[in-house]
Amino acid sequence: MSVQLINPDGLLEPEGYAHMALTTGARTVYLSGQVARNAAGEPVGAGDLAAQVEQAYSNVATALAAVGGSFADIAKLTVYVVDWAPAKMAELVTGATRVAERLGIDPVRPTTLIGVAALGEPDMLVEVEAVAVLD
Repeated sequence: MSVQLINPDGLLEPEGYAHMALTTGARTVYLSGQVARNAAGEPVGAGDLAAQVEQAYSNVATALAAVGGSFADIAKLTVYVVDWAPAKMAELVTGATRVAERLGIDPVRPTTLIGVAALGEPDMLVEVEAVAVLD
């Protein structure tokens, strides 16, 4: 495996993410932000953050599979959420948990969560970008 997750001693034990990823692979994938649109380009989960997170994570997995990768190869995720507030964490976790169960993946990765005023598409509540390293 080209990605090893690390939570160093001396740092708070994280919940739902890892502090670091040590990579040893030869190919790096920079995946643009994925939103809640299906393969036909139709929006998924209008007004439902959990449904949009599930679709965006699913799109990340689909894109990585196209180049021989998987969610396990992700070294870093960045999640952008419109009008972020801590009260939205439960919906975010629900969406990630649903996709993890459906796809049989571990969504825990080094992750940065950024609250934004808006995304490039007005009906989108979340966008997920990834950096993955493949053997």
